[in-house]
Amino acid sequence: MFLEVKDLNTFYGLSHVLQSISLHVEEREIVALLGRNGMGKSTTLKSIMGLVKPKSGAVLFKGKNITGFPPFKVARVGIGYVPEERRIFPELSVIDNLFLGIKGGKISNAQDPHVWTLERIFQHFPMLKQRANQKGKFLSGGEQQMLTIGRSLMGNPELLLVDEPTEGLAPLLVKEVRDILENINKAGVSILLVEHNLKVALSLADRVYLMGKAHIGFVGTTEELQANPEARQKYLEV
Repeated sequence: MFLEVKDLNTFYGLSHVLQSISLHVEEREIVALLGRNGMGKSTTLKSIMGLVKPKSGAVLFKGKNITGFPPFKVARVGIGYVPEERRIFPELSVIDNLFLGIKGGKISNAQDPHVWTLERIFQHFPMLKQRANQKGKFLSGGEQQMLTIGRSLMGNPELLLVDEPTEGLAPLLVKEVRDILENINKAGVSILLVEHNLKVALSLADRVYLMGKAHIGFVGTTEELQANPEARQKYLEV
């Protein structure tokens, strides 16, 4: 299995925010993790990425136990992270922000067709090419989101954890970010997606996990979710 999360339990102080969470993502798959606010979706991504340390359970990536690894080690094994807050460096140029995503500060073999070079990033994000020398603080929200995704790709991840990529974006930019994620997946990158926009999530995902409070309540394909109004009402209020 590509990514496997087994019985993950995470606490914030005394609050048991993830209760025996289990999920998996296969190679080249897009999996959506959906639910109402405060259910633990972002914490699940942070627990996988090593930003929050689980109390028990396991995170396996390509058969390797990476539970409790610090974020830089998780990145080195091939997992990228696009946080909800974007976290660009406002005083740095677009190019400098992108270069910060390179693992270990070492540029990979540019001849490898699977490597995300600056040129390849600009092919997928032409808007970033136009803004290449601008400081991050002058970018729009949508451009900052694209920069965050592009920076993560510069680390050549095999799996991308993406947290609320369309939050706060205008409809045209929502579609653009959605299409970018689809193209990234077609280029061979698996995606675990947290997304409040159900239409976007279901148009991308192969499979869906729905979270109730701190637990997984539904697992199925997008077709199975669309055919299950009870699950949608219970976990999504749709």
